[in-house]
Amino acid sequence: MTLKETVNQLPSCAGVYQYYDKNGRLLYVGKAKNLKNRVKSYFGSNLSLRIQKMISQTISMDYIVVNSEHDALILENSLIKQLNPKYNILLRDDKTYPYIYVDNADEFPRFEITRKIIKSKDISYYGPYSVGARDILDSIYEICKLVQKKGSLKSKKLCLYHQIDKCLGPCELPVTQSRYKEELNLATSLIQNKSSLIKKLQEKMEFYAQELRFEEAGELRDRIEKISRSEIKSEIDFASNENYDIFVIQNSDTRAVVVRIFMREGKIISSSHDFIQLNDGFDEDELYSRVLLEFYSGEKPPIVAPILLAKEFQNIQIIKEHLSKVFERKASLITPLKGKKKQLIELALLNANELLRRDKNSSDRKILQELKELFNLQKIPSRVEVFDNSHMSGVATVGAMIVYDNDKFDKKSYRTYHLEAKDEYAQMRETLTRRVESFSKNSPPDLWIIDGGATLLKLASEILESNGVYLDVVAISKEKIDAKAHRAKGKANDMLHTTDEIFRLKNSDKRLQWAQNLRDEAHRCAIAFHKKTKLKLDKESKLLSLKGISEAKIIKLLKHFGTFEELKKVTIEEISTVLSLNDAKIIKKYYN
Repeated sequence: MTLKETVNQLPSCAGVYQYYDKNGRLLYVGKAKNLKNRVKSYFGSNLSLRIQKMISQTISMDYIVVNSEHDALILENSLIKQLNPKYNILLRDDKTYPYIYVDNADEFPRFEITRKIIKSKDISYYGPYSVGARDILDSIYEICKLVQKKGSLKSKKLCLYHQIDKCLGPCELPVTQSRYKEELNLATSLIQNKSSLIKKLQEKMEFYAQELRFEEAGELRDRIEKISRSEIKSEIDFASNENYDIFVIQNSDTRAVVVRIFMREGKIISSSHDFIQLNDGFDEDELYSRVLLEFYSGEKPPIVAPILLAKEFQNIQIIKEHLSKVFERKASLITPLKGKKKQLIELALLNANELLRRDKNSSDRKILQELKELFNLQKIPSRVEVFDNSHMSGVATVGAMIVYDNDKFDKKSYRTYHLEAKDEYAQMRETLTRRVESFSKNSPPDLWIIDGGATLLKLASEILESNGVYLDVVAISKEKIDAKAHRAKGKANDMLHTTDEIFRLKNSDKRLQWAQNLRDEAHRCAIAFHKKTKLKLDKESKLLSLKGISEAKIIKLLKHFGTFEELKKVTIEEISTVLSLNDAKIIKKYYN
């Protein structure tokens, strides 16, 4: 069926539509209250250059009918996150931010961290915190004499914290509620006022330094830096207990930045931002929709605040309806035109413009632009995933994925895998397949870099294509000298592979050095995980060898079953297919 025939036969109901190019690559996913009317609007006049370019590449389309516009919104969001279409905006900041909470119903309350609502009517929440929640909590316990650990009260016995004057000791001593309340109120005031908290920490840091306790002073210095990082200073005084979540978007020709600011009880408590690469035009309306959809994608937040926006956008009504369901009450989306709320928007925009200015001067931005042109990539890669495997004679086989995001390594997103495959090709296939299977939970990046040559590059491309995901892939293979890999820093003439070409850049080329830096980090991660795994295997092997199972037999078992974890699960009969029946009985007896 041709594109025109498909469009003419579209139903007049809610659904999701998908556009594909001549190679079957997914270009765009959209939602509609009325599929027929929405899709036909793409073939009219007065279209943006971005839409014109997309439609000129569209050869075919598909669609899915759903019950309501809200269902279409959820399905559209899921498909975009999983498939990363070329012309959609993909936001990866779907993490939930932590809150600090205290259960006032406890006899001697203490502060803890949560990312969701705790089922108790006496809970007080503080947050959300984009960074530094754990540091704020640790600082509270450094300064205030509260019950430090959850199980302390159960012991009915004074512990080290009382001895070092960091706890009043209500587990054993007759501490009054009013005395404990003084410490609780101090902690609450410090949580609500970062400046006061930082001042207290600086005083403590100076005391430790004078006492020559430099390690403790250094810890406080680092904590102060982290707590200060998300702070936006403001002279705006609401003189009230108002809460607001503030969202603004600003953009240059190539990048957009989303700034979020959180005001609680009239004070700005934290902020965060994310950059978005603009590759094929910019739809600010779509971006506002996706920012709100992603940020409030999980459960109802512990504190539901009115949302302040820099502008209204096209789908604001359906987003408002969706958020009302998430919040379990009517969502408030406000675009202020004057007054202090407008001042908050202007403050956020000021910070957004400053972030764009600093980003423009980033040296990595220039390198990434040059890489896009050199390799003919679909987009400038903001988020890159790099893969490597490691093993020793087929034992302790592991895979590693490191992530480079917006000019820095994102170590929280690193992943390591225990592998069963025996050869290098199969190991990489297993690693990449497991990553693709997680795309629905953790969206695809802009670029994959594979540690290997053209064969592994082809493998990666085939795995992505078979799963309907199209992203750029580059491989980096090590220069061979006398049949051995040459890794001399600054001298290695490694080759870079795309599906169309092999690039032999000078070892002084910044683009090659950038790729080598990422490859080396993936190699380091894989080796570190391999060593950790091998150490664990060696320990297990020694224990088995004490039962009379030789190292050669253990290697034979691991090559057959993969890991000790799998060996624990199998029967005597299955083990006896590899070793003798007597050995099988010894092994099962050991594990039982």
